Amino acid sequence: MAVDQDGVILPRLRPADVARRGVALGLLGVVPLVVAALSISGHSDRREFLAVVGGVVGLFGACLLVVGVGFWWASAGDIRRVRDWRTITTQGAAVTLVGPLFLRSGLCLLVFGAAALGLDQLVVAAPYGSWWHS
Repeated sequence: MAVDQDGVILPRLRPADVARRGVALGLLGVVPLVVAALSISGHSDRREFLAVVGGVVGLFGACLLVVGVGFWWASAGDIRRVRDWRTITTQGAAVTLVGPLFLRSGLCLLVFGAAALGLDQLVVAAPYGSWWHS
């Protein structure tokens, strides 16, 4: 693993790599969501659970994404991994860690929220007596 003169791990993070990992983590989170949705027995309760989870998580994810993009922009290209915490020397340099963290978390939550809303639509369209209808 290569490091520069400040001890920061090279290569620096790129937005596409951070976004790819955030989306992958969000997709992995869909599995427990499906298990939780199938464990709720009532049709209206299942719809309400999926709609509330999708809305709240999606809104929170959108806020984190916007803040993460702002911090990424503010760090002016000096993006660091959380593992590079020991290389932070000033209080203002912590922005270089927060941008990627919020961007990844925001995308993860957005994918998770979109999946919850998609499952809600699947429950709505499910025929009576099916697994999804309950």
